[in-house]
Amino acid sequence: MSKKEVFLKNSMEDQVWTLLDSTLAKSPEMCSCEVCRHDIAALALNLLPPRYVVRDKGEILSRLNQMETQHNTNIVTALTKAMIIVKESPRHASNK
Repeated sequence: MSKKEVFLKNSMEDQVWTLLDSTLAKSPEMCSCEVCRHDIAALALNLLPPRYVVRDKGEILSRLNQMETQHNTNIVTALTKAMIIVKESPRHASNK
């Protein structure tokens, strides 16, 4: 019997990264350097419930959840809150 590769992933990460660019585009005054992008993603993920999946079946279920309007609204809301925090206290170098 061959062993299947099993992995555990918080699929919310992919969903946050997927929606980050479109959310940033709505706020052109917001810095979008790599440091700020990662800070926004980290803060948003801390505001959202994790969605752990194992293997392909979980990924499929996760993709179905991405299509839910309320689910996407929750992610955009968390990203927006995170953007406000990062904008008030950016960690990037001032001469970026």
